[in-house]
Amino acid sequence: MNDRPDEFPMAMSSLLAQEGVDLDVVVVGNGCAPDQVPAGVKTVTLGENVGIPEGRNVGAAHVEGELLFFFDNDAVLPDSRALARLAAALCDEPALAYAQPRIADPDTGITVRRWVPRLRAGAPTRPGIVTVMAEGVVMIRRSVFDAAGGWPGDFFLFHEGIDLAWRLWEQGGTGRYLPDIVVHHPATNPARHDRFYRLNARNRVWLAKRNLPAPLIPLNLAAFVLLTLCRFRDRAALRATVAGFREGLRGGHGPRTPMSWRTVVRLTRAGRPPIV
Repeated sequence: MNDRPDEFPMAMSSLLAQEGVDLDVVVVGNGCAPDQVPAGVKTVTLGENVGIPEGRNVGAAHVEGELLFFFDNDAVLPDSRALARLAAALCDEPALAYAQPRIADPDTGITVRRWVPRLRAGAPTRPGIVTVMAEGVVMIRRSVFDAAGGWPGDFFLFHEGIDLAWRLWEQGGTGRYLPDIVVHHPATNPARHDRFYRLNARNRVWLAKRNLPAPLIPLNLAAFVLLTLCRFRDRAALRATVAGFREGLRGGHGPRTPMSWRTVVRLTRAGRPPIV
């Protein structure tokens, strides 16, 4: 969106400096014509801001390759072989659908809880199989991404990584968290977005209605309501959350393709039943 004039050149420089991989790079301008783009990098200009998930889908359609790497424009790859190491993990394990590096704040080195793709997030350096992802910095096997239908474009922002991860698992794939591969990203607060509470709640409802077997939907949404009541004390945040929850219940979530009970069992065995 041309709103990070200092961070974007650093992100691109670290990406183009990657060794041991062949790169086909595209920058998507979400409602703008991208500027500060290095020579040789493709661009796509969208007439309006279609949201982050759909912007990623557009980008994926304009590049070739067996693996897709989605990269926020305020992130930095401090290791010039980070992509090669992620690619090696996917190539070595055919059942692996996506590989998630560890995201750390460049100034403090801290990995915040929301960046650790599992429930027990207190040990961010512990590797293992995971069932969700941090969307902004992740490598995905192209064939499984296409089979799963890509990112949920209607979500605009928030929870699109859980939606895609569940559908990658439904395709028979798994995810792996590789914390020894580090990507730098500033530890900003997602609530800085004025639509955070509404979209967070709406998309949580859409996530359940799109993907879960019918008996699990009320359990998933009940867990969300209980957690929300425990976490939020700000009345404005609660009002926006309630508005988003109601909006989600009214529909608009797109096609409903519930996961199989086999996938429910696989997710549960992997440590995260799809009601939390």
